[in-house]
Amino acid sequence: MFDFINISKSFKTDFWASPFTALDDISFKLEPHTITGFLGANGAGKTTCLKILLSFISPDSGSVIFSKSLGSGLKRFERIGFFPERPYFYPDLTGVEFLEFMARITNVGKQVRKKNIELWSEKLKIDHALNRKIRTYSKGMLQRLGLIAAIIHDPILIILDEPMAGLDPIGRKEFKDIFIQLWKSGKTVFFSSHIVSDVEEICSKAVVLEKGKVLYQGNIDKLLLEAQNESSIWELKTNNYTHPIATHNPCEVLENKGRFQFHKTDLKEVLTYIQEKDIEIQSLTNVRPSLEEIIYKIKS
Repeated sequence: MFDFINISKSFKTDFWASPFTALDDISFKLEPHTITGFLGANGAGKTTCLKILLSFISPDSGSVIFSKSLGSGLKRFERIGFFPERPYFYPDLTGVEFLEFMARITNVGKQVRKKNIELWSEKLKIDHALNRKIRTYSKGMLQRLGLIAAIIHDPILIILDEPMAGLDPIGRKEFKDIFIQLWKSGKTVFFSSHIVSDVEEICSKAVVLEKGKVLYQGNIDKLLLEAQNESSIWELKTNNYTHPIATHNPCEVLENKGRFQFHKTDLKEVLTYIQEKDIEIQSLTNVRPSLEEIIYKIKS
C-alpha cells in the first residue's frame, strides 16, 4: 500500500537546544491485504510516521510512495481511514450527527451512510447511544465512535493510532475481532500500539520502531519460529508427578502441578530420569518465547 523511503524528521523543542531527531532515515513497506502492527514504546516515533504518511507534516528528507490503488491527491484520502491517538469530537453533536458529518466529507451517499452507520454501530454496540450528545460518552464509547468514523466510508487502507487505548478487556477483544473482519473483507489494516500482545495475537506482520529507527520489519510467524528454534528452554508436563526431578541443574517447578521447565543441556538427563521412574508424561515441548521477549532480545 505504501513505501516509507529513507524518512528523517527532527523537531526544534527549544530555541537554545539542538533539534530532536524523531525519525532517523527509516524505511519500511506496508504490504496490501495484511494486518500489520506498528510497535514501539511511547516516544519511539510511531505517531510522527503516521502524521507524515497522512501529510499532516512533512519529512526533512525521504519520501512516501503510495500504491496506485489509493489514487492521488485529495482523492487518496477517500480511500484511507484514520483514527488518531487523541481524536477530537464535537461534544454538542449527537453520535449519529457526527458520523453523518464524517461520512459526508468523504463523499458517502445518503443510503450508504445510513446502512454503514447502522451496521457498524450495532457491531460495536454503540447503536443505543447514537442519539445522545457526545459529551455524555465514556472513553470506551468515544473509542467505538472514532473507529466507526474511520471506516464509515469503506476505505481500503485503515490506519489506527493506539486504537485500543482506554478500552476494557471486552472492548479490546471486540476491536480485534473487527480488525480481523476488515482484513478478511480485503482491507489493509495498519495500527500502532505499545502493547506487544495485541499485535502478536492478530497481526501477520510487524514493524518495530526504537528511538526513531526501524528495529525489525517482517513476518511475525517467521520471527517467532526462528526464536523457538533457538530457544534453550524445554517444558515437561506430567500426570501430576510432583516430586523433584533429579538433574545436574534442578528443574523449575511451574505453578501447576506436574509441570517443569529446564535448559536444553539437561534434556537427555531428564529423559533418562523419567524413563527410570516410569513417569507418565503428557507433553515435552520446546518453549516458544513471546514476541515481547524476542523484541527485548533484539533491542539488547
